[in-house]
Amino acid sequence: MEYIKIMLKSGKSDAVLRQHPWVFSGAVKKIYGEPIEGDIVEVISNKEEFLGFGHYQNGSISVRVFCFQKIEINEFFWFNKLHDAYKLREVLGLIDNPMTNVYRLVFGEGDSLPGLIIDIYKDSAVIQSHSIGMHFLRFTVADALIKLFGEKLNTIYYKCTETLPKNTDFEKQNEFLLGNKVSEIVTENGLRFNVNWVEGQKTGFFIDQRYNRELVGKYSKGRRVLNTYCYTGAFSIYALANGALSVDSVDSSMKAIELTNENIDIFGEAKNHRAFAMDAMDYLNDFEENYDLIILDPPAFAKHRDVKHRAIQGYKRINATALQKIAPGGILFTFSCSQVIDQKLFEATVTAAAIIAGRKVKVLHHLSQPADHPYSLFHPEGSYLKGLVLYVD
Repeated sequence: MEYIKIMLKSGKSDAVLRQHPWVFSGAVKKIYGEPIEGDIVEVISNKEEFLGFGHYQNGSISVRVFCFQKIEINEFFWFNKLHDAYKLREVLGLIDNPMTNVYRLVFGEGDSLPGLIIDIYKDSAVIQSHSIGMHFLRFTVADALIKLFGEKLNTIYYKCTETLPKNTDFEKQNEFLLGNKVSEIVTENGLRFNVNWVEGQKTGFFIDQRYNRELVGKYSKGRRVLNTYCYTGAFSIYALANGALSVDSVDSSMKAIELTNENIDIFGEAKNHRAFAMDAMDYLNDFEENYDLIILDPPAFAKHRDVKHRAIQGYKRINATALQKIAPGGILFTFSCSQVIDQKLFEATVTAAAIIAGRKVKVLHHLSQPADHPYSLFHPEGSYLKGLVLYVD
């Protein structure tokens, strides 16, 4: 099949030749036709050499490349892409794992499927599209999932209204592509959590903190723990399960506090837990408790470069306050999921916060996303979650 060709300017082919999947609008020299958003296009060099196939879109990224070989793009191609992602999770020990039945099956560019996210919750799959091209493929993706999992899968929910580009005329509608289950009690590292993918944020659960929650558990025994921006209270459950003296969960959203309390009820030990529906920064400023383990896991302060400086100030402020108030010998887990704030800048920001706080601080661990959120060496932008574990004298 012939596709509309997009020619790159001289000197702009190198990134694609190194298998970086984004073609920026400024790199485009000529478009041979009039593609609509979501169309498959062929990317070629200034010398008309084939570079890759991708989805065309309006905006600063003109093409998201999903294939760097000149092969036929059909349903078999897409099934093989999903099968490759499945095999990697099999290598990771996540397929049919009775201790952890919640994981990310597809992580966009990291699985050579830019714009596509698929999370597995026991016997349900939640699909999210971040591009119109993947939106058009939702039924093809659902069919591939049914072939891959067979009777192990009874629900597929497509959730796109929050993730598809805002400036598009295409209809956006969340819908069931298989079954109709809206929630599930899943198991992560032997602990149980209720996930509602219809009403919850993102796909319903922050899967990317699995390893880091386990590490919080290891440091929690005998400590008084504060979990800010708690959402579903997962960090709190890990702390309680590993012998924390007490755990307080804080989130500005009453819905998040309700989710936290639901999970505490499932866990079954609520006597050492309190939940507060209030702004995390206000709580950090006002609390009188003597916490010796604090978790800072805020939502992305910077989703694009225009607010980068403001985000840095936000991270500096919450970290300085936590460092000032944590008990001597305390442990601070601090995170950023802002893609435009890289690890080096995040660590520099936390360093500035430590100077403001006037505390002696040692770095114990550098944290990142788990292995079911892989990123390509040729696409470092896929490394978005960064964190530090700090010991505070």
